[in-house]
Amino acid sequence: MTQYDYDLFVIGAGSGGVRAARMAKRHGAGKVAVAEEYRVGGTCVIRGCVPKKLLVYASEFSKQFKLAESYGWDVGESTFSWEKLIEAKDAEIDRLSGIYWRNLSNSGVEIVEDRAVLDDAHTIRLVNSGKTVTADKILIAVGGAPFVPDIEGAELGITSNEAFHLETLPEHVVIAGGGYIACEFAQIFQGMGSKVCQVYRGDTVLRGFDDDIRSQVHSELVRSGVRVITHTVFEKIEDLGGGKKRVHLKNGNHVDADMVMYAIGRKPYVDGLGLENAGVELTENGAIKVDPYSKTTAENIYAVGDVTDRVNLTPVAIREGAAFAATVFGGKPSAYDHSDIASAVFTQPPVGSVGLSEADARKEFKNIDIYKTSFRPMKLSLTNIESRMMMKLVVDGDTQRVLGVHIVGPDAPEMIQLAGIAVKAGLTKDQYDAACAVHPTSAEELVTMNEKWTPPELKAAE
Repeated sequence: MTQYDYDLFVIGAGSGGVRAARMAKRHGAGKVAVAEEYRVGGTCVIRGCVPKKLLVYASEFSKQFKLAESYGWDVGESTFSWEKLIEAKDAEIDRLSGIYWRNLSNSGVEIVEDRAVLDDAHTIRLVNSGKTVTADKILIAVGGAPFVPDIEGAELGITSNEAFHLETLPEHVVIAGGGYIACEFAQIFQGMGSKVCQVYRGDTVLRGFDDDIRSQVHSELVRSGVRVITHTVFEKIEDLGGGKKRVHLKNGNHVDADMVMYAIGRKPYVDGLGLENAGVELTENGAIKVDPYSKTTAENIYAVGDVTDRVNLTPVAIREGAAFAATVFGGKPSAYDHSDIASAVFTQPPVGSVGLSEADARKEFKNIDIYKTSFRPMKLSLTNIESRMMMKLVVDGDTQRVLGVHIVGPDAPEMIQLAGIAVKAGLTKDQYDAACAVHPTSAEELVTMNEKWTPPELKAAE
């Protein structure tokens, strides 16, 4: 008989923790529990990608109504109810959280509704009940939390967590940040009728993505009506009374709004977990330090998902959780490969990206071939909308292996899932070219681009 209360105790019932617990039971683990201090489902389901995409869908209709008129539809006068949207969104999140709960219960996993912290490497204290339990193996899957700047008046702003629960739609929004959360919410609010100003410290948005994606998204933000201010940050926020705030910028200017939102990154949610009591060390950036098998510096404690700050995406946390369960309880040591992971940004139009950017490829490979195109999507051909679609292939000039695929335009997230398979498999440009195009689609450009792109400065030199 085991000397511990549980064979596995998981802290955090998000996507990674839930998958790990269920897979551990499938591999034959004995008694398994998951502790969650808020709601089962974690960031993605409760206050992240799922409710965010529902808001994206809602905000797109204002553009679709205008588009419909070009195709002969008379849509009449339209109105929007933020309150009705949030009510419907909340009902859907309740449904999804319930599914996560039932899947855990049906798998034989005990759900503990409490905040769990570590007293030592095998002892977990449940803060609200005051109870302590022990476990042979512990998995930390608590995710991350939005970063709030240390500035005067910081308490006057909100994060993406609160943005999903606003009582009314703000009239004027100022958003700090240039990452995917900032860009997505800028167009969400703009599409619903808010005036939006986005403030970013860099030269253009979406740092870390291919430069052509960055410039295209920046242009589309401006085209959609978002005011983008670059090369500055918030200095302080002043309460003007009556719900109005004034954001003072370091460049000496200011912007007034009735809602201020921070979207300047997320940090691992490790504060107060008691990691030091269990010998769990952190990296320099405050994430839990793990090896390729997700083991921490404590022999029996593991961590997956955003709290490890490897690749902070929900599907990655799920795969890490499954690999952990296979390693520890399935007898099959598994280290998840974090290379060539496809990702999407639900801007309007959206982004799909997988593999190396052009800049990163040029650092790693001697010869790089670039194929890219920009065009108006066919759906816009009957309109005066000037939005563009951009597609790009980054190719190893020596082996012809496709190293990266980058798309901005309608259905880009759907395309990139399939392109991600090809990149992961190491297919070559010749193999792309051998595929027959599906016509008429935007995706056919992926297999019909046949002219290498030459930078303008090189063309001039020729």
